[in-house]
Amino acid sequence: MYRLARTGGSPELLGWLARRADGWAGLLDGDGTVLQAVAGTARWPGQDAAKLASRAVRELTVRGARAYSLEAGGRTALLLPLDGAGDGRDTLLAVVAPRPVPDRLATLLADATMPLGLAWSSESVERKRRRVDLAEFRGREAVLHLLMTGQLSIAHQVAGALRPRLPDPVRVCVVECTGGQRDEVARICADASGGRTWIVRCPVYARHLILIMPVEPDAVSAPGGRGAGAGREEDAPLDRTVAELVDDCVVGVSEAVPLSDTAAAYRQAFHALAVARGLPDRHARFGSAPEPALVAGAAGARWADALLAPLLTHLPRRSQDPGSQELAATLASWLAFSSHATQHLKIHRNTLAARLKLIGELLGLDLNRLAGQAALDLALCIRAAPARHRPDVRREHTAAPDLDAVLSGPGIQDWAAQQLRQIAPAGPTAEETLRTWLRCEAQLAPTAAELGISVPGTRKRLVRLEAVLHRSLLRTPSARYDLWTAFRAADLLA
Repeated sequence: MYRLARTGGSPELLGWLARRADGWAGLLDGDGTVLQAVAGTARWPGQDAAKLASRAVRELTVRGARAYSLEAGGRTALLLPLDGAGDGRDTLLAVVAPRPVPDRLATLLADATMPLGLAWSSESVERKRRRVDLAEFRGREAVLHLLMTGQLSIAHQVAGALRPRLPDPVRVCVVECTGGQRDEVARICADASGGRTWIVRCPVYARHLILIMPVEPDAVSAPGGRGAGAGREEDAPLDRTVAELVDDCVVGVSEAVPLSDTAAAYRQAFHALAVARGLPDRHARFGSAPEPALVAGAAGARWADALLAPLLTHLPRRSQDPGSQELAATLASWLAFSSHATQHLKIHRNTLAARLKLIGELLGLDLNRLAGQAALDLALCIRAAPARHRPDVRREHTAAPDLDAVLSGPGIQDWAAQQLRQIAPAGPTAEETLRTWLRCEAQLAPTAAELGISVPGTRKRLVRLEAVLHRSLLRTPSARYDLWTAFRAADLLA
């Protein structure tokens, strides 16, 4: 019995007792609820045996007895208190056996209560630890979601119950682990950072860890670069340390940004991760380049406000319907993660579909078209830009421009030219491949058909272009919106 308790725990020990009794064995609480049970033979339906054991527990409680036996329907239920269960409530060992009860079964059960109690107590502690870990994971995930949606004050309030305090400024680091390595990598990250880094298991990608790392204030740069490099800086060594300590992990790191720009930093780190997969040291830092949202100017701000106004001023007809803030968060999550937004937002796919349908109706856009998605992504980025980069449009009384007018502005044109210059080294087919892919709504099969090559060949071309552009194309968050915007701006200039 002690060997079974050590190696297999309470399930193995209960199974052994059920076989010895030629019946059913289980653990019940003081209310008769079955906590764990094993049937030793198919002759005894577990449901009927559990009902008899629960009835015996209720009668034991009424009589105020410590042990009890109950006979019914050719079976006997034997109850004994579990020694040392240690879970704060009465736990009983119940065995249902055929009549007549096997010789010395009661003595055997009395001997089993001690090892079974120790095993159950140990398992109870482990279950509580897992519940605590899950609660902390959910709390950290909630803080990450609040940071991604710009709700800093609430994020600080929720984070106050956890450790460490949210740093500001930050770098965001995405670590891609292999297999079931994520928990071990999280422990290594916590040890290497001395407990100063926020570590969150990514709710969307099961192999990703998201690190929100503190940096020195003088390391903060303008957020939103759109390229990646493999440099090393002394003010944030954790990302490099993790890449060196953990074999086969891949690390992408953002620029140093204020905490309010966590969402932009996450995108940077994700794109740097796409570059790091092709580097020998499996590590890449995001380089510096302007964001289109930061160079759109006052015209871009007026356009974004006008485009999103029906969504941001929406009032739900019923209290249980999503409001404007929830719809905006849903749209941002879907643009970033596509169908994985259900995991990010913890909602059903039908709920996501219903919200997207409502958003499309409010904005008058077809959300299935890449052009509409790219426009909304740019508008949300403009509205989310830090205050120092967002022009004051309150004194502007002119009508809001359309998207083409915004993309014709000098800031966007310079940005687009810089983006397209990166494509030139990839050869003459690179631009054709990207334009065809965007024209086919970023779908591989139609792109392959139009290019006259296979789907795997198309995928290989895009993977090679990821290394050239230092951006993720095939996995969300994808650079497809920025590429659509850059090509559209270039076409307007032409």
